[in-house]
Amino acid sequence: MTILDFNNLPKTSQESLLTECCGSANWVALMLKSLPFKNEAHLMEVSNECWYNQCSSSDWLEAFTHHPKIGDVKSLTEKFASTSHLTGKEQSGIEVASKTVIEKLAKANQEYVSKFNFIFIVCATGKSAGEMLQLLEDRLQNTVEEELSVAMGEQQKITLLRFKKNISSAEWPNAFISQITTHVLDTTIGKPGKDIMIQLQRINNGVWQTFAQGITNADGRIADLLPASNILSSGNYKMVFNTAHYFNQMKVKAFYPSVEIHFTTIDSSHYHVPLLLNPYGYSTYRGS
Repeated sequence: MTILDFNNLPKTSQESLLTECCGSANWVALMLKSLPFKNEAHLMEVSNECWYNQCSSSDWLEAFTHHPKIGDVKSLTEKFASTSHLTGKEQSGIEVASKTVIEKLAKANQEYVSKFNFIFIVCATGKSAGEMLQLLEDRLQNTVEEELSVAMGEQQKITLLRFKKNISSAEWPNAFISQITTHVLDTTIGKPGKDIMIQLQRINNGVWQTFAQGITNADGRIADLLPASNILSSGNYKMVFNTAHYFNQMKVKAFYPSVEIHFTTIDSSHYHVPLLLNPYGYSTYRGS
């Protein structure tokens, strides 16, 4: 299916496909009003505009209810049959998880729902069960306001990926990456710093608050900290790297429990914020 094909579908089919991508009825209605889409980039831009600027917390929470708990295979097959062909692949990392990790995921999910009153939402594509467990345990430390912001961003990443899967013959932009990216290199061993939790923060009412969160992959990178096409307002931001957990896992004593990098965005261009790290020092620069 191409964008033109989607534009020409009957309204009921368009509504059904959009609902598969995101379960918020208001978001679906807003997207339908925006038809036709000029191209793939236009669809992504409209989706972000509707989700971030025209939807409310009730819409975001409604969308969350259309997801199964991470690792809950039974709910994939029973409650969410209409999207099981999508969520099954998104959660493929669960299939190779150990029983211990699955049990920890289940326990952490229960704690998460008890604290936030909505299920843990994460764009699970490409993430192992261990990575998702670390993300879940770290995000449990967020405030409710912070976590709602993080979860809505994760939902939008999922929405855009489902667009790409459903409209598979479209010519999607290569820039399916976050405006803000990072790369951690452990200069002591000359290898990427993997499994490092990173929080992206901005000031809200005089307080730094997390609004996006991710974990570095085997290459020490996070390419999807923000949903594609989501452009931040010009201003001051901060990345917080949980270096204590990384060095503890490496069984290395280190001086810095965390590293905070402040930076300023001035336009819609891509900002790469790398970290060169060792147990007793670090440096950064604006990368490309």
